[in-house]
Amino acid sequence: MIQAHTRDWWRATLALCLGSFIVFINLYAPQPLLPELRNTFGVSTLMASLVMSCPSLALAASLLIYGTLSDALGRGTIMRVSLLLVALCSLAIALVPSFAGLLGLRLLQGLVLAGLPAVAVAWMSDEFEPQAMMLAVGLYISANSLGGIGGRVMGGWAGEVGGWSLSFLVVGTISLVGAAIFWRLLPPARHFTPGRFCLAEALSGIKGHLNTPVLLVACLIGGLNFMVFINQYSYITFRLSAAPFGLGSQWLGMLFLTYLGGTLGSAWSGRLSQRWASPLCMMAGIGIFMLGSLVTLGDGLWVIVVGLTISAFGFFLCHATASGWVGRNAKRARGTATALYLVFYYLGASLGGFYLEPFWQFGGWGGVILAAELVLLITLALSVWLWRRGGRSVIAPER
Repeated sequence: MIQAHTRDWWRATLALCLGSFIVFINLYAPQPLLPELRNTFGVSTLMASLVMSCPSLALAASLLIYGTLSDALGRGTIMRVSLLLVALCSLAIALVPSFAGLLGLRLLQGLVLAGLPAVAVAWMSDEFEPQAMMLAVGLYISANSLGGIGGRVMGGWAGEVGGWSLSFLVVGTISLVGAAIFWRLLPPARHFTPGRFCLAEALSGIKGHLNTPVLLVACLIGGLNFMVFINQYSYITFRLSAAPFGLGSQWLGMLFLTYLGGTLGSAWSGRLSQRWASPLCMMAGIGIFMLGSLVTLGDGLWVIVVGLTISAFGFFLCHATASGWVGRNAKRARGTATALYLVFYYLGASLGGFYLEPFWQFGGWGGVILAAELVLLITLALSVWLWRRGGRSVIAPER
């Protein structure tokens, strides 16, 4: 097994962090381009938001498939091929002439994007010693958020210089180079034992998790919160690209630096879980998320930025706690349980645009915040239910 801070540990960790970065720059790079895509192709805000919703839906639908297949085919092959196809999809999107073709390729890209996040942690659990794995997973999750930020900033700047097609071309080229480096860096798996694929056993594991209320409720909390969080960012680009702000793609991309508040929230979740019960941490995160959303109703740009940063802190505090809750409370097939949480998570992202669009049409940004607060009241109630159900124990710090 690979030990922490050895040459192979650094190679594998850097490879997986690079792979994670590639996945998330491709998933999120188009978000600051939504107003431009709406105007270029003459589509509605809802149709433009499908550029984000379609790959999220496809990613959610394929996560469990990749996880199950990797037990039989191996993790490394799936990750390598997935990253190559992701890069090729972005390069193809840069050349597509129609909005329908763009959506079709984004849907395909979502299907291949899931290959790495579905199996990366499982690869680490196969090859790393426990302590080495904990250190690597922390860096890997950090790469997730950096990829989300970097993709939006990169996409916005490239879009400002040469339009939306240049944005996809830049992201695709960087991804292709990154995929080649990933192929070279990732060490061969030495401790993986292929298993027999059994659809009945896989379905039984999923059914068992869905029939466990404390797991299902945590999955609902993660999915519903992400449904409003990620799509708030989509609709704020429409608000800030219009008068009186008039921001271009470059500055809309910079807006996503507020995600750094979420990086801090994720880091704090572990510390708070040693003092408070996990459902209480979820409640705190949701409450902060609700407060940040209300702050964005202000008229000043810096007030909106502060509100988004507060929202990101609260969302990621709850998300990190809820995902950890699922892993700890799954009695068996924990990998499947974690994948199931991600299915709810990205399914929520894909449905958020359909939920928020009527509120946007009738109430503008105030309507979006009203819709968000209604959902967050539901997830707050679900967190209270978890706490009353018996989730009052505190995680003891490791010694």
